[in-house]
Amino acid sequence: MSRLLLLILLALALTACGDVTFDVGSLQPQQRQSQARVERVVDGDTVVLSGLGKARLIGVDTPEVYGGVECYGRAASAYAKRILDGRRVRWRYDVEHRDRYDRALVYLWLEDGRFFNSMLVREGFATPLTIPPNVAYADRFVADARAARSAGRGLWRSCGG
Repeated sequence: MSRLLLLILLALALTACGDVTFDVGSLQPQQRQSQARVERVVDGDTVVLSGLGKARLIGVDTPEVYGGVECYGRAASAYAKRILDGRRVRWRYDVEHRDRYDRALVYLWLEDGRFFNSMLVREGFATPLTIPPNVAYADRFVADARAARSAGRGLWRSCGG
């Protein structure tokens, strides 16, 4: 039996167990979504998740609230706290799991299915921040920012964007 066929059979067997999924084209394991509780919102794009620790939201950048408050930083942080604090969420990695500060790199979804990273950008609380290889939703975030800017939402209205 060829090596490729063995790998495909292994991928199918593991998928049937429910532990991982596979992209058969690349035979790379794909992280399924996991659940956690938001223990604390650090700022607009950083949270502490139960069982995972400090986590940085992938693909988005909110204005700073520490080390020099930037325009709309407090508003972005308050929005994240209002939506996330104490709530259960689903999270998923992209290609890289940790950044250089040992924070988990995650996408977050609310229990009702809304994609929080996207909400931040679409509502004008964040701008896209694409850092390869974590690019799964980069195009979506750019479109979200374009819509927020056109509508003059959030930081686009308040900070002269």
